[in-house]
Amino acid sequence: MNPIQRLGDLMLFGTDGIRGEVTLSPLNDELAISQLLEERSISPRLMRIVGEALSRIVDSDSNVIIGWDNRPSNPELVAALTTGLHLGGCRVTHGGICATPALHNALLETKSSLGCMITASHNPVTDSGIKVFDSDGFKTSPKLEQEISELAIQLAAEEREVDLIHQQELSIPDSQFNADIAHQELLIVRLAEFSALFSPPAHMEILVDSSKGAASEWLSVFLGRYGINSNDVSIHARALNDNCGAGELSPNDTWTWEEAARSKHVLIKSLGRRPAGEIIAAALDGDGDRCLLIESTENGCRVVDGDEMADHILRSADGEWHLAASIESDLALMASLDRLQADVNFSQTAVGDRWLAQALRGDLRNVLGVEDSGHLVMSAPNPNGGRCLVGDGIASMLIVLCAMSCEQRNVAFTRGFKQRTSIKDSVRSRWTGMNDLADTVEHIATQRLGPLNRGGLEGESNLMLLESEGISIGIRNSGTQAKTNVSLRVAPGQDAERPIEAVQQIIETLRRVLVD
Repeated sequence: MNPIQRLGDLMLFGTDGIRGEVTLSPLNDELAISQLLEERSISPRLMRIVGEALSRIVDSDSNVIIGWDNRPSNPELVAALTTGLHLGGCRVTHGGICATPALHNALLETKSSLGCMITASHNPVTDSGIKVFDSDGFKTSPKLEQEISELAIQLAAEEREVDLIHQQELSIPDSQFNADIAHQELLIVRLAEFSALFSPPAHMEILVDSSKGAASEWLSVFLGRYGINSNDVSIHARALNDNCGAGELSPNDTWTWEEAARSKHVLIKSLGRRPAGEIIAAALDGDGDRCLLIESTENGCRVVDGDEMADHILRSADGEWHLAASIESDLALMASLDRLQADVNFSQTAVGDRWLAQALRGDLRNVLGVEDSGHLVMSAPNPNGGRCLVGDGIASMLIVLCAMSCEQRNVAFTRGFKQRTSIKDSVRSRWTGMNDLADTVEHIATQRLGPLNRGGLEGESNLMLLESEGISIGIRNSGTQAKTNVSLRVAPGQDAERPIEAVQQIIETLRRVLVD
C-alpha cells in the first residue's frame, strides 16, 4: 500500500492552515503529501499540488491573490503555488510581502475568489505554510479543507509532470498589488473610527516589536504621525520570530526589571523602568494578525493579554456588543461582564480566530472576538462596501490605546486561575472526546467536583468540555502537533485547589493511555 492510500483519510490542514518545516521537494507528489502528513514537512512540490487543488474549488479563470511574510523559503513556495494555480486555470495576483490582515484586505480590494497567505505565523523562520481565505474574507471551514485535502491527494496519485521551462513560465503572476501599502491606508481609516468611538490615542512613548515582519519597515513612522513615539526593536533580531514578537511571549508572563534585562527576547531586554501602570510596549506576531501589550508594574513588567485588551475596550464602549471568546479565554467564564459599561451578548467558541469570526458573522459593527494569545477579531470597512471581520494586530493595539485614553477604570480587571498542560507525543487517535477514555475522565472530574455539564463546540470534533458554575475543564487534541491539551479555568473568587487536583489526576490518566 502506498503512502497516499494509507494516509488518504487524513487532513492536510491543522488548526490554522497548513504549517510545517520547509524541506527540499521530493521526487514525486505522493512523497510530498506523505511528508506533510507524517513529518509535518512543507516543500515547493507540496505547494504546487495545493495550488492545483485550490483551483478546483473555484470557477475557471478565477483570480487568486497571494501574499507572504519574509521567510527565506517563501519566494520558492509562492512560485510553486502560483504554478499550481495556473495549471488549474486560475489567474494569479501577487500581493508581495505583507501581514495576514493586509492580504485579507487585498483579497477584498481585488475582488479575488481566494486569498492565500504564505506564512507559519509565530512558528520558527524555518517553517512556512498557507492560510486560505474565501471571497468574503473568511478562513476556510473544516469541510472545505477536507475537500481540498482529498483533491490534493487525488492529484498526487495521478501520472503527470510539468517540464522545467513551462514551470518557470507558470510561476510568473498575471498582476501585482501592493498589499502592504493598502494595509497602511486602511489602518488610517480604522484609527479614525477608533478615535470617534473612544478618543484619539494619548501621546506616549512605547517600544514596538513587529517580530521582524512586514510592519517593521514602517510601523514606528506610522505611529509617530499620531503622537505615539516608538522604536521597532525587531530590526535588531536575527530573523523573523527569532527571540522577538508575540509568539515568544505567553499571556501570563511577568518579569522583574532584573529578569527583563537578562531576557533573550529582543523586546523584553530593551525595556527600561517606567512608572507602574503605563503601557510601555507592544508585540506583534510574525504575520501581524495578533498583538500583546506590555505594562509596567511596581518592580518590573507584565504581559497584557488578549482578554485584558478586550476588557479595556468593553469598559470604554457604549451600547450593545457581541463578544465571542474561545474556551481558553478568561472572558469565557463571563467573570467580569456584569461590570462592563457595554451591554454584552456572549458566545463561547472553539480555539482559533476563524471560529471567533464565524460566531460574529451575523453582526458586523459592535463586535469583538478574543483569544488570550492576542487575537482580536473586529469589524473593519470592506473596500467593496459594508463591513467585514478581520484579526489585525496593529488595529488591536490602536483600539486598545484609544479605549484607554478615555477609560474610567473604577474596577480592575480580575481574572481567576488558568492552567494549560500539553501531553506531548500523544497518540491522538486514542482521544476522541466521546470514547471510553472520555467517560473515564468525566468520572474522575465528577468524583472530585460534583455534577458537571459535558459538551463540545463546533470546530473541535474531539473537544470535551466539563463545566459547572465558575469551573471549566477542556480536553482537545492539537490540530498541528502530536499532543493533547488539557485546560482548566476557575472564575475569580473560587477556590482552585480541588479543580487543580482533579485535573492532575486526569492528566496522569491520559498520559498512561495516550503516550506509548
